[in-house]
Amino acid sequence: MAPKLKDKQQKPPPPPMEDLFATLNGHIEQLEFEKAVKVADQVLSIAPGDEDAIKCKVVGLIKDDKTKEALSVIRSCKNPSLDFSFFKAYCLYRENELDEALKSLKSQETTPAAMLLEAQILFRLGKFDACIDIYQKLQKSKVDLLDTNYVASLVAAGRASEVQVEAFRGKAKSSFELAFNTACSLIESNKYTDAEQFLLLARTTGREVLLEDGAAEDEIETELAPIAVQLAYVQQLLGHRQEALEAYTHIIKSDVGDELSLAVAVNNLIALRSPKDVSDGLKKLDRLKQKDDKQSFHLTAKLDSKLSPKQKESIYVTRVLLLLHANKMDQARELVAALPDMFPESVMPVLLQAALFVRENKAGKAEEVLAQFSEKFPEKSKVFLLARAQVAAAASHPHIAAESLSKIPDIQHMPATVATLVSLKERAGDIDGAAAVLDAAINWWSNSMTEDNKLNVLMQEAASFKLRHGREEEASRLYEELVKSHGSVEALVGLVTTVARVDVKKAEAYAQKLKPLPGLKGINVDNLEKTSGAKHEEGVSQVKVAETYEGKSKSKAKKKRKRKPRYPKGFDPANPGPPPDPERWLPKRERSSYRPKRKDKRAAAQVRGSQGSVARDKHEAGATSSNAKSNQAATSKGASQNSVAEPSKTSSKSRKKSRN
Repeated sequence: MAPKLKDKQQKPPPPPMEDLFATLNGHIEQLEFEKAVKVADQVLSIAPGDEDAIKCKVVGLIKDDKTKEALSVIRSCKNPSLDFSFFKAYCLYRENELDEALKSLKSQETTPAAMLLEAQILFRLGKFDACIDIYQKLQKSKVDLLDTNYVASLVAAGRASEVQVEAFRGKAKSSFELAFNTACSLIESNKYTDAEQFLLLARTTGREVLLEDGAAEDEIETELAPIAVQLAYVQQLLGHRQEALEAYTHIIKSDVGDELSLAVAVNNLIALRSPKDVSDGLKKLDRLKQKDDKQSFHLTAKLDSKLSPKQKESIYVTRVLLLLHANKMDQARELVAALPDMFPESVMPVLLQAALFVRENKAGKAEEVLAQFSEKFPEKSKVFLLARAQVAAAASHPHIAAESLSKIPDIQHMPATVATLVSLKERAGDIDGAAAVLDAAINWWSNSMTEDNKLNVLMQEAASFKLRHGREEEASRLYEELVKSHGSVEALVGLVTTVARVDVKKAEAYAQKLKPLPGLKGINVDNLEKTSGAKHEEGVSQVKVAETYEGKSKSKAKKKRKRKPRYPKGFDPANPGPPPDPERWLPKRERSSYRPKRKDKRAAAQVRGSQGSVARDKHEAGATSSNAKSNQAATSKGASQNSVAEPSKTSSKSRKKSRN
């Protein structure tokens, strides 16, 4: 008989749709998004075009931080009735495709959620002013974390002075993020002590909130790591160097913070240390770069997307400076060449390029590059011209340095600039140009209505300069103006000494205005001129002024006090014994009693070796001795190499022990 065929196992029927949606709703309420996505897939296997199931799947994937998968689901959906533009924009924002995210938002209705997302995208793009405008429009709507994001945008835009600290003081006690951002605004306003108080408040509030949420201790440390880094930065700004070093080192070694906090701590620690720790600094920065790039330096994708442009630029600048200190010119040159594309709006790539040329002893090339960029970007020319002046002054090119400073009009009248220009023109031999700089500065301050007027200082220095270079008439004119306007005693003294070279009677007339010095009434000038002057006494550090009184007085010479000599213990001055050897401090070879040792002449005549050896001629003996010396030298080199190689093994073992 033929065997009976077994009945094929039939698949169980799918559960009803009502049950699947009930299960899906339960997973969403329990925040079990991974399970919710699986149930949504079951619904879609039964009803492929179900709109609710597709929406639940997209939201579940976004909540589960699987934005790439959510983006692929949105792009594969062909249902025109489903509008996923907002979710698509959010996924693109999370994937750092910011321009595409903005395009996706254009088709979205203007809702508070869409405006908030647009502001976050603009913040990431570095368009802070446009971001602030959106937050100001959202002030009337009740949006979570609006104040926190608004303060962060003001700080990033360089408008920290617009932050109303007192208005946020009460809210900061319930939101540690707002307290942290308010502290950042105070740091930008150079109010470091107030910033420290807000950071301490943020740390206390954050710990309380996280403990209420049931977070573990390591999670709390990770969440509060940015506050710890910012506290260390405030300590650094307040001048507490050691406290800042310890805080940065603890954050890096414990490795409890997020990647962003670690990057900021590493950069600040390197900046705080001296250039002697160059190799250690390069190793620490290597932790921040992509592992695939062994030669070049590129930040990881997470750091590149989350760090602000200012923070990223600071890290790259630190890397270049370390490479310059380490004399790794090829790597520095490669990184400097890549920076203009990364930061096209910044001046730092140009300054680093100039620094590279200076390091390579090409100061002329650095001056040329800085001059080109100052002409190409007039709005940023001040930085380039100041750097060019510094490079030229250090390279002993005073005329180029003076020319660079002269092209910055808004600092020409400042005393520091005037002093630098005068010094540079003096070094270049342009005395007329230096005098013209002083005259222009005096003219500017004469017409200035500022409270902190520097006219008195500049006129005093100009008069001294002109007197030093033989321009007595101009110097006397300046001193005369100073005496009339300010009545300065120093100016009156300068006027008397200057006019005395030209007009003695006029100098005597001005000298009458000087107050008489006390104690000089009885001095006879004629007798004083006949004296030979004060005698120089050795060992006298201060100048003694002898007071003369009217009438003749005999000066009694002071008797020097005789002191008994101090003898060593047990020494009898009555029986001193034999005098010490006068040659006791000379080397033995230089003493008269020195006799060199005699050489044993018999040793040269002896023949040593095995029995039956025959004495060779002098030529062979000389050759043999030279070969012996060369062999001995080679052996000594080998021994020294072995002696150097041995300790390295010991040090590696000690490192292993220290790790354990």
